[in-house]
Amino acid sequence: MLSLPDFMEKSIVICFTTEGQAISFKNDNVLVKDKEGKIVLQHSCYRVFSLWIVGNTTITSGILQRSKKFGFSIYLFSYSFKIVGVWNASAEGNFLLRQKQYNYEALDIAWHLVTNKIKNQISLLTGIRCKTEEEKKTIKEIEGYLNQNFNDLDLKKILGIEGITTKLFFTIWFKDVPWYGRKPRTKIDTTNTILDIGYTYLFNIIEAMLNLYGFDVYRGVYHRNFYQRKSLVCDVVEPFRCIIDKKVKNAYNLGQIKPKDFTNYHGRYLLNIDKNRQYTSWILEEIMKYKKDMFLYIQKYYRAFMREKPITQYPEFIIKE
Repeated sequence: MLSLPDFMEKSIVICFTTEGQAISFKNDNVLVKDKEGKIVLQHSCYRVFSLWIVGNTTITSGILQRSKKFGFSIYLFSYSFKIVGVWNASAEGNFLLRQKQYNYEALDIAWHLVTNKIKNQISLLTGIRCKTEEEKKTIKEIEGYLNQNFNDLDLKKILGIEGITTKLFFTIWFKDVPWYGRKPRTKIDTTNTILDIGYTYLFNIIEAMLNLYGFDVYRGVYHRNFYQRKSLVCDVVEPFRCIIDKKVKNAYNLGQIKPKDFTNYHGRYLLNIDKNRQYTSWILEEIMKYKKDMFLYIQKYYRAFMREKPITQYPEFIIKE
């Protein structure tokens, strides 16, 4: 298994073919060249955690061979950051882990993940300065859901609690920005568009980490099995969504999100192609601040699951203020 010191040395390499960049390899180094052929990035393959390519490209067998040899995943994105292909480096032979996954039918981990997400929502709302009475009331209302007796809950009730608390949180958290409610993939406003991008990046990183241990990412503990849905990734990403929620709001305050950076196409707000690199930079920079936390979380999750530990010994991620 990958150790923490080794993981901390690894990076995500991004190539924007939308800007004319191209990727190649030389002496076990990955090279990203601009449209004039000038090297803009050179990185040892030993230090690549994941390779992301935005825009049209051609994948050669040489790239795939290096992915397997050095254990990094490859993600292919469209111009609008929609995933069009994934090549994962996974520990596929961990059949004991997968056997435990297929036999697990309880709901304690699902509730643990949901309560972790709720705690982070409360943490963000509590950090608002000079809170209004409405904000204070909302925080108390969300906190009330944490006191539920787990023995009285079934999956339907857990889903309901997660839906209600998230709606309450979003209503307060994004009340001062363009916001029509959370509507995934509709791009109905600039906030939803950026959230989609941020959550996608987060999803990819969590998926790549789960693959390091050989999890069947399609077998969830909270999100139920659904054809071609990576339910376990959807599960584990829940406690970390607050990283994106916090950054998007801060980005508005810092002027990093501007209406002119988007094009309204048939009611959908699309990020202009020439802004891809800029937005990707500050979103990934924020996610990478929690690189160590995410690695340790999944490592502890893996160990607790394999050893069938009580739920109190499962990891918890609390966002930094």
